[in-house]
Amino acid sequence: MRNSLSQTAQLSYFLEVDVTEAQRMRREAARESGVSINMASVLIKACAESLKRVPALNSILVDGNVMYFDEVNMGVAVALDDGLIVPVLKDVQDKSIAEIAEGVQQLSEKARTGHLSSSEISGGTFTISVLGVVDGFTPILNPPQNALLGVGRSVQKPVVRGGEIVVREMMTLSLTGDHQVIDGAIAARFFRRLQQLVERPAALFG
Repeated sequence: MRNSLSQTAQLSYFLEVDVTEAQRMRREAARESGVSINMASVLIKACAESLKRVPALNSILVDGNVMYFDEVNMGVAVALDDGLIVPVLKDVQDKSIAEIAEGVQQLSEKARTGHLSSSEISGGTFTISVLGVVDGFTPILNPPQNALLGVGRSVQKPVVRGGEIVVREMMTLSLTGDHQVIDGAIAARFFRRLQQLVERPAALFG
């Protein structure tokens, strides 16, 4: 972590998104598929779709050279008793939300039992870290990746919609990027696309 901070120009951005509809649809999808689907799986799918639109974030920086990828290999931070490990779910762009949920569950179980293979902890192009007990946080990059999404808890809040105060379920997302590769305009484009997908999530479940 110290090397990550000292060798990159990290900058974080925060955005509050409305996950009311996404939560409803993931619960319906879980009932229909029989698969345990959490919000992280929805966000992983949304990230994969957003990275198609803003591929600069789906990259790594090695020896001063930026390498871009068509496939999205998603690192998923898993907390262990003695630290943190980031198994990698490969080719997320081709998976449904249910397939993502199953894949993450399998990787998490392997991580906690110490049965991950070397191929399952390498090759990541983007990472997501979920810390559901806080509203928001500043995640540290997982080198050589250039971007990481942090996910806080979702809470019900009063918000203004169409001039009326309504209760919606809101979630704070944080995006950390290496400013050597990703500037504010690029980060904003990614966040804008991610917000659109999460707040109008029908396409993610199609």
